[in-house]
Amino acid sequence: MDNGKYNLIAVVGPTAGGKTAFAAHLASAVNGEVISADSRQIYRRMNIGTGKDYNDYIVNGKQIPVHLIDIVEPGYKYSVFEYQRDFYTVFNEIRANGRMPVLCGGSGMYIDAATRNYRLVEVPENEELRRDLKDKTMDELSEILSKMKTLHNQTDTGNKERVLRAIEIGKYYQENMQLISHFTEVNPVYVGIVFDRKVERERITSRLDYRLKQGLVDEVRQLIESGISPEELIYYGLEYRYAALFLTGKLDYETMTDKLNTAIHQFAKRQRTWFRKMEREGCRIHWINGNLPMSAKLEEAMKVLR
Repeated sequence: MDNGKYNLIAVVGPTAGGKTAFAAHLASAVNGEVISADSRQIYRRMNIGTGKDYNDYIVNGKQIPVHLIDIVEPGYKYSVFEYQRDFYTVFNEIRANGRMPVLCGGSGMYIDAATRNYRLVEVPENEELRRDLKDKTMDELSEILSKMKTLHNQTDTGNKERVLRAIEIGKYYQENMQLISHFTEVNPVYVGIVFDRKVERERITSRLDYRLKQGLVDEVRQLIESGISPEELIYYGLEYRYAALFLTGKLDYETMTDKLNTAIHQFAKRQRTWFRKMEREGCRIHWINGNLPMSAKLEEAMKVLR
């Protein structure tokens, strides 16, 4: 399905919104394939904590093709540059086969890299800059980052390594502006799934409880036993960070679950802020009530697409 005006459907929204199942159903309706925009589902063997719901990609007994999940091993630091490169490769392949790419995810930087026609470049580490910044506080680093006109917009200011990397990228861009140009032109239409705050909170808490019962802690234990250090697991998101703290005796189980639940709610708030920022910058997101049954959500989406 291609009306000539858009060549990508982007399904966005905060965590625990049911985006994956909706994107798969939508892909089925428009002869499409799903491209993940989740910064953690790229990792193999990290299934429960990242919420890889493989069954969601089965629609009416048919497997919907999905790309950019399970593509690298834990321990590898996959960059936004690499994501954009891989996204364009898959995007062009899907288009060449006469099908519609359906992007799905909540990772803001990945969504931006895929849909905002930014030309990202592979930025080398700047050891001199890192030495100059190593004694800076998080507040000082965040202030430096806020003054940079980088193509990454914002990053996760709760993680010092990511802030340092964002500053490193920003400085490289400032000094190498000639490298920034457009890639394949992407013309997205954004469809968002949203619940009211009360329902969203209930869904987040319920999903965390389900993942814990599925064996989230055991998954993290196996990753540690395979050679991924507890310190490295902080890089891979909230579930892995807090489960690692529990497994290393820094938190008891009840404290871990309480802190993790709170952190996921805060993460969802940051996601909503990101999407509001996108809208302020001119990205129109067509929001659909997540409480609607799937058939009604699809009907709303098809009205937008038509």
